[in-house]
Amino acid sequence: MATETQSSRHDQGPATGDGDAAGSARTRRTPTAGPTRGSRVRGHLIGTYGLLTLTVLLFLVFSLSLPDTFPTLDNISSILSNQSIPAMLALGAMIPIVTGKFDLSVGYGLGLAHVLTMQLIVNNGWPWPMACLVVIVGGGIIGVFNGLLVEFAKIDSFIATLGTGSVLYACTGWITDGARIVPGPTGLPPAFTDLYDSKFLGLPVPAFYVLGLAVILWLLLERLPLGRYLYVIGSNARAADLVGIPTRRYGIYAFAGSGLVVGCAGVLLAAQQQIGNPSVGMDYLLPAFVGALLGSTAIRPGRANAAGTVVAVAILAIGLAGIQQLGAEFWATSLFNGGTLLLAVGLAGYSARRRLRAGANATRTSLSEPSASAAPAASVQTSVSTTQSAPPPPSTPTE
Repeated sequence: MATETQSSRHDQGPATGDGDAAGSARTRRTPTAGPTRGSRVRGHLIGTYGLLTLTVLLFLVFSLSLPDTFPTLDNISSILSNQSIPAMLALGAMIPIVTGKFDLSVGYGLGLAHVLTMQLIVNNGWPWPMACLVVIVGGGIIGVFNGLLVEFAKIDSFIATLGTGSVLYACTGWITDGARIVPGPTGLPPAFTDLYDSKFLGLPVPAFYVLGLAVILWLLLERLPLGRYLYVIGSNARAADLVGIPTRRYGIYAFAGSGLVVGCAGVLLAAQQQIGNPSVGMDYLLPAFVGALLGSTAIRPGRANAAGTVVAVAILAIGLAGIQQLGAEFWATSLFNGGTLLLAVGLAGYSARRRLRAGANATRTSLSEPSASAAPAASVQTSVSTTQSAPPPPSTPTE
């Protein structure tokens, strides 16, 4: 009986030791997993909602600094009205950025679209709905042409769209002959100017145009296969080709969408300005790219997205309105836009590098976990095999 008891204890010993080793290993791994997960969650929240939080804080700072003028309904309506066209242009510039391309012709296209709208209505006597439709369709055609140059002629998007923009600027000068297009004594049709001047729910109608466009782009990019294909192309065009995505076709789609949005913004600019100014479009190029690039650091950090672009335009609008009401010089606007563009590019690069590091760490963790969990199982299996192969204990003679 004594021999059997010792043998039983001897057989149970290795299993108990393996269990203690596995338990201690789990105990050692547990403290390191908690802080890593917590820091990952904090980093995700900061990257996702940090820019939105900064927008709210900036609005509160200016409201406290300028309590009589800044936090008023008139000022908010003015900000929404004045920044609607830059917001639309930023959303249009964002679409090719999703695929890793840039459309530098958006500013030139905006100038041509608004001049052409005024030319057709004022000088050619077209009905304003027909003129607006022709301009918007023309913007889409220009976008398709940009896409063909980039995707089939294999010209870099910077060079191709810069060249196209120069051609568009020349067309603007040819249409206007370098002069402004001024309506006659009767002015423009009231229904046309109401596209910009009217209000809905006490707020300017252009703000709802921007909101509607952002919702449409959000649905296209986040909820439909079209958006997934565009994001895959922007992430790795070679991999998209290998999985069967027609990268050229979807690249043209992206530039065509940008052209359509630019055409709509040009119509709205014509309703706002009510004159045809051949040099006005370039003033919107830098704010558009600042909003599109800065928007890639919010809501969906690391990739261009519609919601982030709207947040970025909001913080730009609040910042510009605040510094102007504080009495900043005329050159402060260009300084603010340029500095914000550098900050946006830096944050976008940092966000992309952080995502790459997080993906590499997750890959290393997933590769190391199976080997760590396999060690206790191997120990238990070895113990069981040893127990099964061991000779039976000698029997104790009975008296």
